[in-house]
Amino acid sequence: MDPSLVSLIAASTAFTGGHFVLSHPLRAPLVRALGEKPFLGLYSLVAFASLIWMVLAFRASPVGSGGLPGLPGELLWAVASLLTLVALVLLFGSFRGNPAMPETPVEKIAAARPTGVFAVTRHPMMWGIALWAIAHILIGWSARTTILATAILILALIGSRLQDKKKAELLGDAWIHWEARSSFWPRWGKLTSAGLPLWLISLVLWLVATYGHIHAAGIPAGIWRWI
Repeated sequence: MDPSLVSLIAASTAFTGGHFVLSHPLRAPLVRALGEKPFLGLYSLVAFASLIWMVLAFRASPVGSGGLPGLPGELLWAVASLLTLVALVLLFGSFRGNPAMPETPVEKIAAARPTGVFAVTRHPMMWGIALWAIAHILIGWSARTTILATAILILALIGSRLQDKKKAELLGDAWIHWEARSSFWPRWGKLTSAGLPLWLISLVLWLVATYGHIHAAGIPAGIWRWI
């Protein structure tokens, strides 16, 4: 195997593993030993260092090309393009009224109702990131893209599951009741609950981002592939 791909696998493992270990089994003992703020500094340092390593290893890896075998390339691009648009809707919608945000009062969580993108899933941010990863696995299918996107996919989906467990332990009934009212797995039929303004904003930003993809990666993405 190409040494740069070995480095990318190691960096991706460090990035995802560091998040999991520091967010869950090591968090409590490290907070007790270091204090809350020093722990957050350590967490940020590990996350930033492993992210930089992952980015550098990705850039040093062979580009490759392809797409999933047996499926028409243009079909994959169309599916991936749609996934990235939905990903933006979920991501941007998650910044408003998100019960999972740090420092959210318990009373607010207990009273929360699944509206907007939260009618789709209680983890719209993580599912938005996951859809981005899936889209890049579909259209890229080079070794380096698959490794990077898979790491992000694992972090998003397993991380959100672990977050549910941690929130339930910390917040008790407030989070458990929020879980009962919402869904981890996306209910795609509820996407219209996001509202027309959010869809329009996301569409505009999607057009800008996919156009920028031409200059950032040298590959036309979204509708620009066919224009």
